Amino acid sequence: MSDKTAEQAESKAQGSADAGDAPVPTYSWYALSVLVLVYVLNFIDRQILSILANDIKADLGVDDAYLGFLYGTAFAIFYALFGIPLGKLADSWKRIRLMTLGLSLWSAMTALSGLARDAGQLTIARIGVGVGEATASPSAYSLISDWFPARLRATALAIYSSGLYIGGGISLAIGGLVVDRWNTAFPEGGPLNLAGWQAAFIAVGIPGLLLAAWVMTLREPVRGAIDGLPTAEDPAPFKGFVGELTTVIPGFTFFGAASRGAMALAINIGGLVFAFLIACALTLVLGTGQGFIMEALEGATGSALPLISDQWFLLAFGYYAVFSWASALRVRDYPTFVLTWGSPAFLCTILGYGTVAFMAYAASYWGAPYAERVFEVSKVSLGFWLGGGGAAGGFLGVILGGRMADALMNRTSSGRVWVVLFGLLSPIPFAIVQYTTDSYWLFIVLNVVVGGLAASALGAAAAASQALVLPRMRGTATATFFLATTLVGLALGPFTAGYVSTQNSDDLSVGVLSTLWIVPIGLTLLIAAIRLTGKASGSVVERAKAAGEKFEDE
Repeated sequence: MSDKTAEQAESKAQGSADAGDAPVPTYSWYALSVLVLVYVLNFIDRQILSILANDIKADLGVDDAYLGFLYGTAFAIFYALFGIPLGKLADSWKRIRLMTLGLSLWSAMTALSGLARDAGQLTIARIGVGVGEATASPSAYSLISDWFPARLRATALAIYSSGLYIGGGISLAIGGLVVDRWNTAFPEGGPLNLAGWQAAFIAVGIPGLLLAAWVMTLREPVRGAIDGLPTAEDPAPFKGFVGELTTVIPGFTFFGAASRGAMALAINIGGLVFAFLIACALTLVLGTGQGFIMEALEGATGSALPLISDQWFLLAFGYYAVFSWASALRVRDYPTFVLTWGSPAFLCTILGYGTVAFMAYAASYWGAPYAERVFEVSKVSLGFWLGGGGAAGGFLGVILGGRMADALMNRTSSGRVWVVLFGLLSPIPFAIVQYTTDSYWLFIVLNVVVGGLAASALGAAAAASQALVLPRMRGTATATFFLATTLVGLALGPFTAGYVSTQNSDDLSVGVLSTLWIVPIGLTLLIAAIRLTGKASGSVVERAKAAGEKFEDE
């Protein structure tokens, strides 16, 4: 079937999508509960780094800037980049199988993090965690959209997203408990001369291999059937995946660009040069120095390379790769490009949420190291109160935010974006008090409030972005959505707070609050999204059809 014919079929079926109020099958809720467990483990493996940060800093001799880089950029770049081809694979292959493989990979790499002996080994292991975790949300978002009708998707996605906050909270409790007990039992180092923080990584990594076996038993739903748009299985699911993979790997990107003509190749090379010139400039201005990645490249090539820190090198690598992928997408799947990168409403929505993530990731990661340094409490106490409170606040916030988004959606087409705007602005005054108070218990209470208010935006942003594309594009749209949360939020937020802390005598209060500078940018983006979303969501099929016809004509 040609793209034009496919878009026409989707156009005819769209009007009947989500008709009636038929109850959601029990199996859909069961499957959703399993996905929540996966996401819980996803964030246990990711967020446990927070409670371990001070121990890693002491044992490996690193600073706050590196800790922000390790949690943010080293993970985020590969999480985001591999999310692109894996999002494509989620659109064409068995999503259950994909999630099972990814869960197995990131769990194994989390366990291997516990065997790291220096910063380089730990960074490589965390990169592996990022690659594995990139399978989770593109698969899950697509599955949930096929298990739940549009009228309940924001709620279902919010329930799934609650795993983020539950896992983040549990990780602090588990990490604190394992470290304290291990170090008490083995003050000079335990079996294999492992420190407590290393044992904690292993303790949370191994259970994921068992959960992967459970995930494999789930049934794959018919893609698009719940919207009246059943889509046949792709006879060559890995073809698109390989094609997407080659568009995001620097080096191979030159061949992809060359296949589109001399001008495309010149633009691609120009994008690469521009990205790395910016990286060199940022390194010189901020004085973050050259890291082990560039040193390893120098050793492999035998030649001196420009002075670029690991932080800016990986960001340049990531942004150039995304530029290459978006350029290729425009040629290979123009309708998807038009509804994502070519849609101001879509871009303003995901980038607006990216600014929420910028502050939220910084606060959630640095909360435990900050409290441990300032209030001098034990890891067990901190893990229980900070982790438990953060989990409760985040869970309530994301669920109530999802329900609020669905309710407002019935009143206005931009209702979900209003909830994202609420999640951006409402935590600010509470966060300022939280990171300046002398009271430990007020800090704990405000952690619940700040986490809950920021969390309200996630389900709303996810559902708003999904509503701006066709069913067959959901995996790719999810990957693009997570580019904003990772390359804007995760890759920059924690590092910014850590870098500012390092420049201010390890003052994490100044570091975390420095992330508030992004609020005006987020406010501008979300106001624009509110103005644009209504018209864009009501013309999805028409714009996709027009893009398909234009693509065929060319």
